[in-house]
Amino acid sequence: MAFSSQIYGLYLFMLLLGLGLGYAQLSSNYYATTCPKALSTIKIAVLKAVAKEHRLGASLLRMHFHDCFVNGCDASILLDDVSPSFKGEKTAGPNANSLRGFEVIDSIKSQVESICPGVVSCADIIAVAARDSVAALGGPSWQVELGRRDSTTASYSAANTELPSPLMDLSDLISSFSNKGFTAKDMVALSGAHTTGQARCSMFRGRLYNETNIDSTLATSLKSSCPSTGSDTNFSPLDATSPVIFDNAYFTNLVNNKGLLHSDQQLFSGGSTDSQVKTYSTNPITFYADFANAMVKMGKLSPLTGTEGEIRTDCRKVN
Repeated sequence: MAFSSQIYGLYLFMLLLGLGLGYAQLSSNYYATTCPKALSTIKIAVLKAVAKEHRLGASLLRMHFHDCFVNGCDASILLDDVSPSFKGEKTAGPNANSLRGFEVIDSIKSQVESICPGVVSCADIIAVAARDSVAALGGPSWQVELGRRDSTTASYSAANTELPSPLMDLSDLISSFSNKGFTAKDMVALSGAHTTGQARCSMFRGRLYNETNIDSTLATSLKSSCPSTGSDTNFSPLDATSPVIFDNAYFTNLVNNKGLLHSDQQLFSGGSTDSQVKTYSTNPITFYADFANAMVKMGKLSPLTGTEGEIRTDCRKVN
């Protein structure tokens, strides 16, 4: 009996320790003693970058999403193609000539390295920068769990297959997010990120010229910069009502058939998510709370912790 108790006790002890195999938990005060100025350094840098170019707020938020959805929140999105044998995620279809803000992360990493060398991961910097970007644009804030480590590899193929497409119908969107552990409610809340930022003409041309559930006045104004052929890289705001500010206008737009992307308007098209869109369109506080909770959940997608991965010195390449 004593032997059994000892075995059970040892089992619990090993479970709590996680055997150092990546079971370590993220923590909100992870850098409290090892780099106490980390969070303030990131925040100041983000505020300066967003003040200089408002669109960077949306870009840094999107970077976090594209990082976490591909093999977890591990900063794999930042790795450059440094050799013929290594093809990272930056050149994958959803990211090529689209993701931006890498130089902001580089600058933040350099500043943090100067005060705490080898301590703060690039993955944590992305997560904090996303939160600070939303707050800088007038949106909610949340407590970012910290302690992620950086990957030593990336997945071009996963980036091409696991990120949801702006051409998806509602059922595919729900499935895409469900595959990452999100509910349909989480998906709608996270889609509210499209209350800021821009999209290329090539991403919404099909909706503009082929779909009928689009406000005619919006369609007319969009066609001037997005003709039926050419001008693929011309940009239009995802939220025509308040293009920069992080608010709930995105959902009001959907109720009025003013969603820019096909995937946006799918959230309000007679389907199961209509009621939630309506709630968010009239209650920004509810949207803010649900968005913040969903972002905390997203930040916990398969992080590398404990002895897994590394703390990169340069976010663009492995040590």
